[in-house]
Amino acid sequence: MADSKKRTVVLGLVFVLLLVIAYAENSSFFGSVGDVFSNPLVAVLFIFMHNILVVSLILLGMSFYVGFVVNLMSNRKEEYVILHNPRIFAFIFTLIVIFISILRASMLVYGQVFLSTLVFVVLLSTPNAIIEGYGIFQTIEKTLKNKMTIKALVSIYLLFFVAAVIEVGYVYLLRGAV
Repeated sequence: MADSKKRTVVLGLVFVLLLVIAYAENSSFFGSVGDVFSNPLVAVLFIFMHNILVVSLILLGMSFYVGFVVNLMSNRKEEYVILHNPRIFAFIFTLIVIFISILRASMLVYGQVFLSTLVFVVLLSTPNAIIEGYGIFQTIEKTLKNKMTIKALVSIYLLFFVAAVIEVGYVYLLRGAV
């Protein structure tokens, strides 16, 4: 097996392992998030670390996907659709993640999703969703184009820090409105 194929297989195994770890982290995150929000600074750091783990997992998953298609698939046109259209894929993937994130935010604040307040949560979350969405979009697009650099990754992580500050502010604002 060539080095690039071995690297892809190892990357895939690491990705699966990290998905399992991410599941445990996600369960822990949503189990303790109420306690964390008693201190705004801890809440910002907690949300930031969670978002960094998520975007890093997206980066790893997309890196595996690129390696899988390039090194392990045949060279048929259908297999390269995502690699040839990274912006479209990144946009669709980002919309899905943002939608799920908004539903989760509603769950954090109200304990469940209320349709009557969902519009309010969506409107309030829009600036934060744009920041996080741009970070996710950049992560996916740069990874699929093989143009991710340390500088780009630091910029993306900084976006998620700003988003964490805004997100914690929104949670405090929404709690005050309830």
